[in-house]
Amino acid sequence: MTPPADPAPLFRPGVSLDDLNALSRGTAMEPLGIVFTELGPDYLRATMPVDARTRQPYGLLHGGASVLLAETLGSSAGGLCVGEGQGVVGIEINANHLRGVREGVVTGTARPLHVGRSTQVWEIRIEDERGRPVCVSRLTLAVVARSG
Repeated sequence: MTPPADPAPLFRPGVSLDDLNALSRGTAMEPLGIVFTELGPDYLRATMPVDARTRQPYGLLHGGASVLLAETLGSSAGGLCVGEGQGVVGIEINANHLRGVREGVVTGTARPLHVGRSTQVWEIRIEDERGRPVCVSRLTLAVVARSG
């Protein structure tokens, strides 16, 4: 019996965490302190501090900051799945905020639910430092021709 073939790699080869973090310079990710920390075979992970940059007036992690982290992860991961001359753009995102966080660091992990030729769907889970769920998000991306 022949063993099953290894599945095709999900992400484009040759991209490093340094490359991803360099793309964040001068964007919304930089002032919020978002840092890509791990690129696995089928996931992308990043951290974000919970501090004055990312808290709302009542001292909790701002839901919008969580959504920004989620869209950053999903869009970045999605962009690593498309061919030369293609890109991805978000067309829908939702988020369920499950737990308040007042300080520390949250970690988001994006994993694909669907990677097709014209659309992608990513699930992004954000956890606190104790591994407790903070936010669960789903991002739908359109695959588009890159302009310019």
